[in-house]
Amino acid sequence: VWIFGYGSLVWRPGFEFTSRKVGFIRGYSRRFWQGDTFHRGSEKMPGRGVTLLEDCGACTWGVAYEVRGEQIAASLEYLNMREAVLGGYDTKLVKFHPQEKDAEEPILALVYIATPQNPSYLGPASEEDIAAQIIVSSGCAGHNIEYLLRLADFMRYFCPQAEDKHLFSIEEALISILPCLYYTEESLEET
Repeated sequence: VWIFGYGSLVWRPGFEFTSRKVGFIRGYSRRFWQGDTFHRGSEKMPGRGVTLLEDCGACTWGVAYEVRGEQIAASLEYLNMREAVLGGYDTKLVKFHPQEKDAEEPILALVYIATPQNPSYLGPASEEDIAAQIIVSSGCAGHNIEYLLRLADFMRYFCPQAEDKHLFSIEEALISILPCLYYTEESLEET
């Protein structure tokens, strides 16, 4: 079984897997439209997580994890709690295209997608409003800023050829609100 992650699963899967591949799925855009009142937010200040929006001309980059044998039941049980029960996500099967040049045919993968029908769905907002909401939100998995920055870093380092205007526009809006976030380690050591 393959599981495709396009949000926090790219850096923190939380389950055992046999192998992982960076790649993309077609027909979806990643959007910070899902509310999070547990992992990266609270009931009073929901954070923002990503979901997928059907978009026939788009593709979304992420990581597919292969789980085998005993890993299957354990990973699906864990993800059902993390993504479906706590997050409001539904599951779908998608065709995953590995980044590797000599990759075989697309791989069928399970993906978790939050739809507008779930109670935590926040829907569209301006990049500035999303960034402002992310800045003030944190939950049991950490601050919502970390979620945004880790996802942007993943895209920058593992998928440099891919465009994700929505993601990088929110990161840019966040930086303009909190420019002090982007000190380098060297400048921090000097102070």
